[in-house]
Amino acid sequence: MAANDLTPDDLLEQGMTRLRELLGPTWEISRRSGITDPHEGADAIVQLQAEGDGTFGQLLVDVKSVGVTPRMVQETLLPKLSLLRQLRDQTTLLVLAPWLSRQTQKILRSHDISYLDLTGNVSLRVRRPAVVIYTEGAARAPQSLAKEQSKTTLAGPKAGRLVRLLTDVRPPYRANELAQASGLSIGYVSKLLETLEDQLLIRRDGRIISFVDWPDLLRARATRESLLRKGSFAGLLAPNGIPAVLRNIRRLPSSGLAHIAVTGTHAAHAVAPLAAGGQLMLYVDPLLDADDLGEELGLLPVDENADVLFLQARDRSVFERSQNVEGIPHVALSQIALDCLAGPGRMPAEGEAVIEYMKDHQSSWQIPSIHDLRMNLHA
Repeated sequence: MAANDLTPDDLLEQGMTRLRELLGPTWEISRRSGITDPHEGADAIVQLQAEGDGTFGQLLVDVKSVGVTPRMVQETLLPKLSLLRQLRDQTTLLVLAPWLSRQTQKILRSHDISYLDLTGNVSLRVRRPAVVIYTEGAARAPQSLAKEQSKTTLAGPKAGRLVRLLTDVRPPYRANELAQASGLSIGYVSKLLETLEDQLLIRRDGRIISFVDWPDLLRARATRESLLRKGSFAGLLAPNGIPAVLRNIRRLPSSGLAHIAVTGTHAAHAVAPLAAGGQLMLYVDPLLDADDLGEELGLLPVDENADVLFLQARDRSVFERSQNVEGIPHVALSQIALDCLAGPGRMPAEGEAVIEYMKDHQSSWQIPSIHDLRMNLHA
């Protein structure tokens, strides 16, 4: 049965089955007959008891068949949690849903609310008997739930352009200013801002965006992307080593340098070195002949074991606000963080290191206002 076809009772039964699998055969898990008091607003009480132990724990289960957003947590679940703790201080509140986003999970954990979704995202903390479980499941919504997601998402090049702008420019600003600065339609920008507000990634005072949680915005965007998508890059070999390639990049004419930019591990190491090595990744503008560029840099095309990757720029915004680092163009810090977070292997850890650097040096890279951005564009 598809996730979007589940009734609340189906969801509850599947959730209890997952609990039994997690706790094992030495635990008894049962649903108490009779529902909780109506003013508590829960769907069921589930009792947990270990074999040979007279003590038991109770879960007050809140079943959510539709998507649970951080805003829903803030506006509906937190008041319920406050009431629960007054009435049943030994009972654990558990949110049960088909799928929960990383941002929703983070907010639930920050308020000590347990959760379980059917993809394997679980955080359960019961005081007595002591139970602590944490597992990670799907970072993206299952395909069966995609039809329910009517709101604009963080997937695609247009979303990436707006995420970069929201990160790189300090608020306040309005939706129409963001649309003008990004070249996106006001309709699209307004819809995506609604989604971000539901996820508590932005805050608005009236029509003015007054706050952007840019670290979590970058993380949320990265879950919707894959840096090395099939067909999105070309692998090359540097027979004389990466240092020789970097020297050749510095020798390129300015017309060529304007159409390339380093990203990934090598760009991350410039601000937050974690380890040596890694592939050299270069965004290459479609306007540039990649074969000619490869020859100029002394590279050979290969099908495997590449040490240089030419990445296709899906949107011109990846080059925006690039910086010159020792004579070589690097993408902006926000783009480095996004690419590393969406990359393979150790790259997500490098992305987190870049975000930490950005937090500590925010005044050095973030544009003070949307007005200053416009001034820079027309300078």
